[in-house]
Amino acid sequence: MPLDGTHKFAADEPVEEPYYLPTGNEISLFEQCHAQKLAVMLKGPTGCGKTRLVEHMAWRLKRPLITIACHDDLAASDLIGRFLIRHNGTEWQDGPLTRAVREGAICYLDEVVEARQDTVVVLHALTDHRRMLPIDKTVETVPAAPGFQLVVSYNPGYQRMLKDMKPSTRQRFVALDLDFPPLEHEAAIVERESGTDPATAHALVSLAQRIRSLRDRGLAEVPSTRLLIATATLARNGIPIHDACYAGLVSPLSDDESLVGAMRDLVDATFI
Repeated sequence: MPLDGTHKFAADEPVEEPYYLPTGNEISLFEQCHAQKLAVMLKGPTGCGKTRLVEHMAWRLKRPLITIACHDDLAASDLIGRFLIRHNGTEWQDGPLTRAVREGAICYLDEVVEARQDTVVVLHALTDHRRMLPIDKTVETVPAAPGFQLVVSYNPGYQRMLKDMKPSTRQRFVALDLDFPPLEHEAAIVERESGTDPATAHALVSLAQRIRSLRDRGLAEVPSTRLLIATATLARNGIPIHDACYAGLVSPLSDDESLVGAMRDLVDATFI
């Protein structure tokens, strides 16, 4: 994996299909957006499958995938590129966004609102009819190669309290609303990804749905499908189910004694 935190699936590499179980028409919508050269915004809670959907679609569309984890210190130069000092002078190095534009890759910006607003602005020319990336430092305008698509994600519930995306940016994307799957779907995902038995997967998802109801009592983040898979993996490999739930599900969610106590009670009621 490159040092900038990105990764890609090359179109000619035999990559195994990333498992994704659709709950609606998100796959057909994504395919149409790609065909019509439309940028996509994935909205949904942490761990509901946004990243896995992008990985699955990159495999399905046979496009390279470049993923960028956004954060407060992400500068425009981190996306576009910069001049590097070599022993024989300076050399320009493309950033992950520029590579995606040149290669016709799917570029996925995870939790895009974590990036600074002046950084997000560089995406605008790629999300309208221009489909090009201006690079001021090299006095170059890079047209998007065929197959390029910009995809961003964020968690509306979490960001509403902290940050949000400017309307001028939001309206450049087709938005796909994702959520945790229905019980049977989520249980199938947990079973498939962890290798646990169907009864344990079903019980863990039922437990998660009860814990998710604690959001109104101050739980900032609810248990994700990702946490359920981790918990099921621990249990499948010999950790007692109560201990697996405490370590893999309860403790990562909160340090508040009353909330932790309530979640532990739910664990004990689920796995008697």
